[in-house]
Amino acid sequence: MDDLELLLDLHLGSVRQGPGGDQETALAIRLAGLEGGKGLKIADIGCGNGASSLMLARTLDAHVTAVDFLAPFLAELEAASAEAGLSDRITTQEASMDALPFEDEQFDVIWAEGAIYNMGFRVGVEAWRRFLKPGGVLAVSELTWLTAERPGELQAHWDGEYPEVDVASAKIEVLEQAGYGPIGYFTLPERCWLENYYRPMQARFNAFLERHGHRDTAKAIVDAEQREIELYERFKAFVSYGFYIARKV
Repeated sequence: MDDLELLLDLHLGSVRQGPGGDQETALAIRLAGLEGGKGLKIADIGCGNGASSLMLARTLDAHVTAVDFLAPFLAELEAASAEAGLSDRITTQEASMDALPFEDEQFDVIWAEGAIYNMGFRVGVEAWRRFLKPGGVLAVSELTWLTAERPGELQAHWDGEYPEVDVASAKIEVLEQAGYGPIGYFTLPERCWLENYYRPMQARFNAFLERHGHRDTAKAIVDAEQREIELYERFKAFVSYGFYIARKV
């Protein structure tokens, strides 16, 4: 197995593949002013197995096109949406976020929780803008510095993993330059990282290593994840995900 296959195996069956929470999805929905909308068309890009897709479909009068390039995650979402009675509100689409098969101005809302980093924030918000109707809403969560300065160890780690991490003011400036008007922002609380993401993942480590015979490649995955967890636990005052809500202008 290559690293991608190993990561997929580690995260299959999990509720979330990144920091987040239903309460935070609900808050973003409110800040976006989507409640009361009728027949909304939403694209949830980089949906994983669909925690946010399910929340959007439960909460809104909307049809959600849930997009991911990993078919096993989409299969989990299809099963979950059927169990929840939401199959008529969610359509899965296997596609890469940098090659979306959509028409210009097709959607009222583009949603992406913890996924836009795969393209990069600036590239993503610029590329996806054309799929939004005039006045449409973009809602994305993105790794964000919470302070102007931070410990060198933390800076070095994220510079290596995701050099585009920046403070919220810089991210909002990118949105403005790309043709959006910001309408909401908040940061994810600690429980979105620990209770909803890191602790459940840690609980899967032993079974994951056993499935893969404790091979070095599997151990490297676990070691990298554990290193990230330890950094977050030590330096959570300096970094989180910021949730950015903006309108196409």
